[in-house]
Amino acid sequence: MSDAQEPVRSKEEEEDPSQEDSEDDSSEEETPGEMDFLRNLFSSALGFGAGSGEKALDELALDGVAKYIQSGKCKNIICMAGAGISTSAGIPDFRSPGTGLYANLQKYSLPYPEAIFQIDYFKQHPEPFFALAKELYPGQFKPTICHYFIKLLKDKGLLRRCYTQNIDTLERVAGLEGEDLIEAHGTFYTSHCVSFCCRREYNLDWMKEKIFSDDIPRCEKCQSLVKPDIVFFGENLPVRFFTSMKMDFPRCDLLIVMGTSLKVQPFASLVSKVSRNCPRLLINMEKTGQVEPMLGVFGGGMDFDSDKAYRDVAHISSCDDGCLALADLLGWKSELEELVKKEHARIDSEDQKKKQSENDGAEASPKPEASPKPEASPKPEASPKPEASPKPEASPKPEASPKPEARDG
Repeated sequence: MSDAQEPVRSKEEEEDPSQEDSEDDSSEEETPGEMDFLRNLFSSALGFGAGSGEKALDELALDGVAKYIQSGKCKNIICMAGAGISTSAGIPDFRSPGTGLYANLQKYSLPYPEAIFQIDYFKQHPEPFFALAKELYPGQFKPTICHYFIKLLKDKGLLRRCYTQNIDTLERVAGLEGEDLIEAHGTFYTSHCVSFCCRREYNLDWMKEKIFSDDIPRCEKCQSLVKPDIVFFGENLPVRFFTSMKMDFPRCDLLIVMGTSLKVQPFASLVSKVSRNCPRLLINMEKTGQVEPMLGVFGGGMDFDSDKAYRDVAHISSCDDGCLALADLLGWKSELEELVKKEHARIDSEDQKKKQSENDGAEASPKPEASPKPEASPKPEASPKPEASPKPEASPKPEASPKPEARDG
């Protein structure tokens, strides 16, 4: 289940997550990630091991995380979110066997499932992507308990930032604003012409109208394809992802990772960007993000079970259940449930008003008057029958000639 919503990186990026950082960083100054790597390398070489950081949690369990949040020491929480936080809204994740998106793309006759998010394939064959986009388009789903838990963190002044792999915009619907969000894999919120010479921007409503009318969106200026601003394989992540990462993660007091397999780079490497003393909570259907002991020297992998574990907590459940459980321990459960109830009612009310407005508009439109039936042409009057011609009078028979008188002989 818990996989990232992921139209995202090139194959080179997946193999080398540092590539994006090096391309984006124009200075030679060492990044926090590089410093963590060196510290981990030296501590391992000297025999200190990865577990030599300061322990911030009383216990490696959800209770320990709740007590830490309540202690007043936790002021900057970063959330990392994947597709697993949206599955209860009805949006499939990517890799779950049988139910994941990649397992159900046969109808699009793709050469391989990931092709639907390959930028080169899209430019040649845009139809499969837009058919899928119609099924998953934002505005058809409501945010989940997990989305509103993140919003509650914001309302309480604890949210530093939410880094999301999702492209469904449900974080925005739940009340997070642009400044609260890093949409690592892009968003449907805006779209652009794919032509480098044009790059004209289009909004959500424009794209929605095109997709739901089954038109392939084309630029009104140059007639090139228009693509939502989601990151396809072969495209770079937004610059803001890298600049914000360098500011946010060194200041993080608690990292909460929810609904992601931590398999897609460079997003997955974010877990290694926090300080060595920062607790990390995973809420997911399975443990993920762990590294092999011999590879731990390279920094940052989650360690839930070893003797050296000191900061990582895995709460195995759905994202909604995990957030409810944490909210309960914090004394926020009723507040969270009321927030979800109120916001869902608001969304339903707005949808109802919108549908009513559309229906009223359709009824108000004057129906074209039926063309009057043509009057029946008058039947032509029957032509008067010609009077019978009078029969010609019989010619008088000629009178008989007088017999000649007999001659005297």
